[in-house]
Order: sequence, then C-alpha cells, then structure tokens
Amino acid sequence: MIDFEQLRRWPDVEAPELVAHDATDRLLLDTAWEALVAHPEHVTIIGDRYGALTLGAAELVGPHELRVHQDALSGELALAANAERLGSSASWRSLPLDPSLVEGARVVLLQLPRGLDALDEIAELVAAHAHPEVQLVAGGRVKHMTPAMNDVLRRHFGTVSAGLARQKSRLLTASGPRSDAGATASSAASASSAGTTSTWPRSERHGDLVVVAHGAAFAGSSIDVGTRALLEALAVGAPEASHVVDLGCGTGVLAASYALAHPEAHVIATDQSAAAVASARATADASAVGDRVESRRDDAGASLPAGSAGLVLLNPPFHVGATVHAGLAHKLFAAAARLLEPGGELWCVWNSHLGYRSALERTVGPTRQVSRGPKFTVTVSTRR
Repeated sequence: MIDFEQLRRWPDVEAPELVAHDATDRLLLDTAWEALVAHPEHVTIIGDRYGALTLGAAELVGPHELRVHQDALSGELALAANAERLGSSASWRSLPLDPSLVEGARVVLLQLPRGLDALDEIAELVAAHAHPEVQLVAGGRVKHMTPAMNDVLRRHFGTVSAGLARQKSRLLTASGPRSDAGATASSAASASSAGTTSTWPRSERHGDLVVVAHGAAFAGSSIDVGTRALLEALAVGAPEASHVVDLGCGTGVLAASYALAHPEAHVIATDQSAAAVASARATADASAVGDRVESRRDDAGASLPAGSAGLVLLNPPFHVGATVHAGLAHKLFAAAARLLEPGGELWCVWNSHLGYRSALERTVGPTRQVSRGPKFTVTVSTRR
C-alpha cells in the first residue's frame, strides 16, 4: 500500500493539526479491496480529499483507469502532486458529478460529505446510472455521521448496512439501486441526459433573485445569515465598480445580487468547489444576469490578473473541512489584496468573535467597520 504519511494537503491550507488522510481512507480500502480487484475497470471514487483513496485503489486495480470526482479544486491539485511525490503510476480521470462519472460502475468508494443534501445528490446519481449490482461503500468519521445518512441512502438503495467502527471511523454499504428513488424525492425535477428523473439542482426565489443549489453548495437554495448581513450593507453603500469579483462565491448570491443592482457591472464568481461554481452559474442564469456574471472554478482567484477588480465581495468560511481554522480566510484576504486595483475595496462579512479587522488592515489596507451585530461584522478594506 501507499505510504500515507508522505501525503500532503498542498495547495490547500497546511498546518500540524490538518491532515492529508485519516482512518476512513484506510478502512474504505481495506474493506473494498476484494470488490476493487474483482471489478478493476469499473471503479468510481467520490470525495477523495487529497489522493489517499485514489492512489490506494490504483495499487489494487493496476493499470485500469479510475473515475474520480473531487468537489474541491485543491483536492484535484493535491492528488496530482501526491502522485508525483510518491512516484505513483496511478491512472485516473477527473470528472464532474454527472452520469459519466458513475455510468456502469460496479464499485463506488465515497468519503461521506458533511451535508445530507450532498449525500442525496451523490446517492441519487449512483442509483440512477451505475451498474444494477453496484456496491457503494461510504465512510466517515463517527463524530460526523448521523442516522439520517442511512435514511438518505435507503431512499435510493434497497439494502443499506452499517459496519463496525474502527479507529473512530465507520462505513455504510449500499446496494440494490431503487428504480423508484427519483420519483419519491420532493423537489422540482429535471430530466438528465439518460432520461432519468433527477431532483438536483434545487432552487428558491428571493425577490428578483433565484438561488439555485447543488447538494454540496453551502446553505443550499436559502441565503445564509452572514450573506444577508453583507447584502444589507451593500444595499446602503455599495460602490460602483465595472469589474467585480465574488471570491468564494458559493451559490453566487452576492455576484447575482450585485449584477441585478448594477446593470453596467461585469462580475466574476469564483470558488474552488465544483458544486458552488455550477450553482453560481445556474443562479446567474435563473436571475437573468447570466450574460454579466462569469462563474469560474479557481483556487482563490489564482487565474485572475492582479489588480483587475475594483470591488471584491467576500464571505469567507471559518473552517477547513470539518476543522475550525482561520487559514482559508487569511488565504482569501491575500487573494483579495492581489486582485484589487489600488483604491479598490474589499467588502467582507465575518463572524464577529473572530476579530479579523487587524488581519484585513495588514493584508489589504485601511479597514472600517460598516455594521456589527452579535454574530456578524461587515467591514470595508481599501487597497493601498
């Protein structure tokens, strides 16, 4: 097996308390190895964080190509970097979360997502398009698993079983895809390319704004409280800017809202999450601003030119994966500073207890408080 200790998270945030693999990766590979060896040409891996599952499975399936979906772009980049570091001959193809990922798959290894909606979208896709005898083996840390995950899987599979815990990780195994699963879900449905009814993405209207969300998108089709606080501040004092970046855009609420209020603006909505970018693109189209909002999957706006934005909008996450950590927010502050033209403004909302103002002052420039509540603070930082 691969040397898991050599794996790194790069280019994602790295710190002593943040790991590139966990016991779930080992448990998934140890449990599924017979199925992997039996069906080496029909293996799909979903949710691999930094390459442990893909590189480990590759040693079992030999030269056969694996189909892999990683929502985070940093995960894709880390997988490639780790394969090179370990001298791995693994063969894989990165694919979106669509039928091509699971068509005819006999074995699907899944690192369980944190959200039930994300799990529902994945399970629905596998049940609809994988081989009728597919085995879905899903693993997670026990502290993040709930009985509701079993219920989600049972909506789409006839048989769901839970394994024994090992090193604080546990597996759920699902088989027997249900042909009636899509018909029982409650949502507006759309037809997939194969003619099977899909219940994803889902949408909700908020005035002129229609928020569209895939399962893994933060806050779903609602508008989270932090984003609402930033929208309220922008409604009162947003500057006019012709080039705007919604950094870490999620479902694209900020990008589409600014475009609706400022018809001359061109907005780039960027996020490293594939689900977020697809959601933001759909939100812009559904809100009739798709011609002025560009959605781009990127690592902290790295592909955008320096000094190209007059305004950056940011609602940074306060966690990295399942760990509360400020590293990603600081990375996005630095990205905003690079993207802004001199005199450009970063409008940022953050959890009040985190006290980000001094970091914004150091990284971006002079920072003033626009609003502050018990939970959220909105600040404006002007690029030096």
